[in-house]
Amino acid sequence: MFDTLPLILILLSGSVLAVALFRTFRLPAMLAYFFVGLMLGPHTFGLLPDTEAVSGFAEFGIVFLMFSIGLEFSLPQLYAMRQKVLGLGGAQVLITLAIVMGIAKFAGLDWPAAFIIGSALAMSSTAIVSKILAERLDLNSRHGRLSIGVLLFQDIAVVPILVLIPALGIAGANLTDVLGLAMLKAAAMLLFLFTIGKWLINPWFNLVAGQRSRELFVMNVLMITLLLAFATKLAGLSYALGAFIAGMLISETKFRYQVESDISPFRDILLGLFFISVGMLLNLQEIFNNVGLILLVLVGFVLLKAAVVALVVRFVKYEAGIAIRTGVILA
Repeated sequence: MFDTLPLILILLSGSVLAVALFRTFRLPAMLAYFFVGLMLGPHTFGLLPDTEAVSGFAEFGIVFLMFSIGLEFSLPQLYAMRQKVLGLGGAQVLITLAIVMGIAKFAGLDWPAAFIIGSALAMSSTAIVSKILAERLDLNSRHGRLSIGVLLFQDIAVVPILVLIPALGIAGANLTDVLGLAMLKAAAMLLFLFTIGKWLINPWFNLVAGQRSRELFVMNVLMITLLLAFATKLAGLSYALGAFIAGMLISETKFRYQVESDISPFRDILLGLFFISVGMLLNLQEIFNNVGLILLVLVGFVLLKAAVVALVVRFVKYEAGIAIRTGVILA
């Protein structure tokens, strides 16, 4: 087990130097964090051998990023986005899943393996897409809202996918009952959070703010965010979806901008840890040994997914430019 203090010191030193260098060349900080993870991780210089310690903190970064995005939304806005969430998200996931499964089956894989690969590649990284949109100030743009809508559907679609994967290997498994129970539990949790949370959040924040303690206010925000993230995880959904709901509920209170200001330091630092943890997983030797295959699969899949998303968005009468930008950002 790596000592905590040296781990933090290495992470901070590497991050400060890398971000400063990358910013000098007008490159995004996200790439700097990837670079830190790659260079200091176990597959390169090995200064950060304990990936679990970093990953544990890194997950909080995704939680607070989605919380911040939730602050930009409200329940009426989410209802108005139902076509984007259900229609576009559902079409993108199903079409991408079907195409990738077909390719995997043609390559000689069995159906369960093809389903797992197709499910993984049908999803987009909520953390990466949201971070790119936030850095470009595109969260409230048309393609930004379309992208967030698709990401929300993907977070919900994870529930039946995670139920199906283990059930595929069980002979005689009753998929209808298993799926029905999982979706019922998830729907009940979301309904509870939206109905009860909507009525409780405002008086509770007024009570906490009335104590006139900044540290109490910040702790309260952290508590609510993590509580809702944990609640959705118990229902088989993602931490990120619960954090998004927490942000959306708080966005309808008068404390929205204060909360956004208080939470941003936690969000940015912890999100940096997430990208570092991803960089630590990369093995340069394996990449160099298979560089041709990796580039072929990477370019082919990015083009495929971008085309699927763009065509789906174009089909529902959005302009070609919006469709292409949405496809590229989600791919």
